[in-house]
Amino acid sequence: MATLRAIHDEPAGAPGAKRVDMKFEVVVIPVADVDRAKAFYTKLGWRFDADFAFENGFRIVQFTPPGSGCSLQFGTKMTTAAPGSAQGLYLIVSDVEAARQELIARGVEVSEEFHTSKPGAQFRPESTGRVSGPAPDHRSYFSFATFNDPDGNTWLFQEITTRLPGRGLSNLNVATLTELLREAEQHHGEYEPTAPKHHWSGWYAAYIVARQDGTTPEEAAKAAKLRIEGALAA
Repeated sequence: MATLRAIHDEPAGAPGAKRVDMKFEVVVIPVADVDRAKAFYTKLGWRFDADFAFENGFRIVQFTPPGSGCSLQFGTKMTTAAPGSAQGLYLIVSDVEAARQELIARGVEVSEEFHTSKPGAQFRPESTGRVSGPAPDHRSYFSFATFNDPDGNTWLFQEITTRLPGRGLSNLNVATLTELLREAEQHHGEYEPTAPKHHWSGWYAAYIVARQDGTTPEEAAKAAKLRIEGALAA
C-alpha cells in the first residue's frame, strides 16, 4: 500500500535519495507478419500511434488499447522471441461480457466468458479448471475471456470492479471521478478554514493522486495538506 512517505518521494531506507516515477508504458510482442498484425490491431479499434520504418530494416508499430496507460509495440528487428510467444497479456475491464461483445462485433473470435476453479486455469486453455460463465456475484478478479492475434499472442480479459486494498482506484470513469471530487470537496472544506492561502486545485490534485495510489481518504487529506504547506514553505 502506498504510504505518505512514498507519496512525498521519500523512500524508506534511502536517505537523501529522490524517488523516481517508473511508468510501465510499452509491451513488445513478437509477430511474423507486421502488416497482418497491424491490420488485426486496427480492427480491434485500438488507437494507432505510430508506424516508423528505417533504412536498416528496423520497423516499429504502436497501438494503445482504449483507456490504457500502456501501449503495444511490434515490428521488425525488435525482438528475438518467437512469434506468438507472448501469452496471457492482461486487459483489465469492468465488464468482461461487454468487452467480448465489442470485439465480436468487430469480427474477432473471443472465448466464452469463464471463471476458474483451479489457480492458473485462466492461462491454460486445456485446463479443466475453467468453468463456463462469470464468477459468482461477478467477484472481482475472477471472470475472464481470451482472444488471440493472428500469430497466437494471447490476450486475457480480466474483470475488476473493486481493487484489493492498497491497489488504488479502478475504473476511473465519469461517475467514479465525480464521487472522488465530491469526497475531495468534503475533506478540503474541513481543511480550508484553518489553511494558509492556496488555490484549491493544488489540494484537489494531491488528494486525488494519493487516493489513486491506494491511500485512505484520511491519508490522502494529510498528503494534500503536506503538499500545499510544503510548497508554500519552499
